Amino acid sequence: MGSSDAPIDPAAAWELGQRLTGTEAGLVADRLADGDTLTSALRAVAAGNRATVRTLLAAGSSSASRIAVLRAIEGARSAPTSATPLWTMPGHLARSGPLTTSVPHLVDSARQSITCSTFNFQRSSGLWQALRQAAGRPELAVRVYLDATAAGRGAPTASEVAAHLRPAIVLRTKDFDGAGVRNHAKFLAIDHRFLLVTSANFSWSAEHGNVEFGVLIDDRTLTEAVERELLEAEDLLYQQVLVT
Repeated sequence: MGSSDAPIDPAAAWELGQRLTGTEAGLVADRLADGDTLTSALRAVAAGNRATVRTLLAAGSSSASRIAVLRAIEGARSAPTSATPLWTMPGHLARSGPLTTSVPHLVDSARQSITCSTFNFQRSSGLWQALRQAAGRPELAVRVYLDATAAGRGAPTASEVAAHLRPAIVLRTKDFDGAGVRNHAKFLAIDHRFLLVTSANFSWSAEHGNVEFGVLIDDRTLTEAVERELLEAEDLLYQQVLVT
């Protein structure tokens, strides 16, 4: 039996489990199962990890054993679910985890990745500066989805957001089937584990004065599924905003 038919070394499989999120492992496995090359499949992995993951997957292993290990990692990345209600109310009336402090705190606590989807940003939002600081941390992969037509009334354009958050990846909606796509999904995904789903736009009024409701969910499987859904729709619904 040649080395190409050998299973992945247990030590290499363990290290893959430490380096890959369930979302990444699932996407790579899907692409390999579809016949993609390893190079193409690894585009689903955070750039800073690709070289090491390639080495771990490529050493003496068949495609079937790679997929098996990746599926095992995907399945193992599950955790019990917990959910916390978060409110914004005028006059600091909210008592169960106000959105005002939770949003920047979540971003500041990130250790691996941040995915943010919103209609627009306001520079008055606590998230505006928190995301800028996060984007400057080399260990974090930051990805932001925006509505292409959301600028105005003080809201920065998608190009201004991309410049502010450089080197984060910023994507804006594009036309689909001849009509413009609107991005009304509002969530933050932190470290492929914590998911904040909220009615609030990211603005001072939404974080301080409006009545807004959100839920912070600690569920790796759900969070990764949400991120994966947008990743798989990216080519059809979004385009990256390039900063010159």
